[in-house]
Amino acid sequence: MAIRRATVAEIPDVAERRSWFAVAGDFCRQRPLGAIGAVVVAVNILVGLSANVIAPYDPLATDYGAMLARPSAGHWLGTDAFGRDVLSRILYGSRTAMLVGFACAFFGATAGTVIGVTSAYFAGKVDLLIQRVMDIFLAFPLIILALAVVSILGPGIGNVIIAITIPMIPRAALVARSSALAIREMPYVDAARAAGFRHRRIILRHMLPNVMAPYLIMLTAYLGQAILLEASLSFLGLGVSEPTPAWGLMLRGAAVQFAEAAPWMAIFPGLAISLAVFAFNLFGDSLRDALDPRLKTQ
Repeated sequence: MAIRRATVAEIPDVAERRSWFAVAGDFCRQRPLGAIGAVVVAVNILVGLSANVIAPYDPLATDYGAMLARPSAGHWLGTDAFGRDVLSRILYGSRTAMLVGFACAFFGATAGTVIGVTSAYFAGKVDLLIQRVMDIFLAFPLIILALAVVSILGPGIGNVIIAITIPMIPRAALVARSSALAIREMPYVDAARAAGFRHRRIILRHMLPNVMAPYLIMLTAYLGQAILLEASLSFLGLGVSEPTPAWGLMLRGAAVQFAEAAPWMAIFPGLAISLAVFAFNLFGDSLRDALDPRLKTQ
């Protein structure tokens, strides 16, 4: 009796693994800038997670004998006005930036998507009421509303996350609602209503999964915005407080009186912010092009 060997495609785990590798390979070939952005994002995440291992010094340790030391073999990026190692503080600052960025982007995009889909599903007076409330928040620029919220709540990582998340919710709700309006008219949604399913089941099981593409795009886009907003609030003294390592706080410490004597105090944290935001924007734009069928290249 002949025994037929199973092909690779017939083995579910191998087939699935190859499909993921194929998708990643196609993404890298078609969108090299997005792949570079994804690599930089991954490096930022790894640096934040392993900062306590790779940082050469304690970011909070002061050395008044090495205040404003120039970049050297002992301190690769120099020291600040308190003798703290700038490289170590940048590495630990990546942890703060990633924590605030991912928390704000996740909660803002998730809450906004749920609100937007719910508004589109119920329509009528419910939709009208929710959209007028969202319009009130949308009337304020992102940074102004974040400043107002953090001024009320006070400084601190938790309050900064809340202050940045709140302005993101109405923007995510607007995008999700526009996608959900078309989904609401689909036959399978009408069939679910006719079957007597509850509103919550229809929203969670039939509508939300079909807005995952715009949700992922908003998630990556908001990451860069959240990092930039956190740095802005910390620079203004309304975000993370001393001595917590944070990129915006390091720029605040590099005041005008140190601009000529120790320019590295502002240059290196500024480069870290710019590189992180640029990488997230590159990756977000490439992900949007990959997930939006209207923008896919033939």
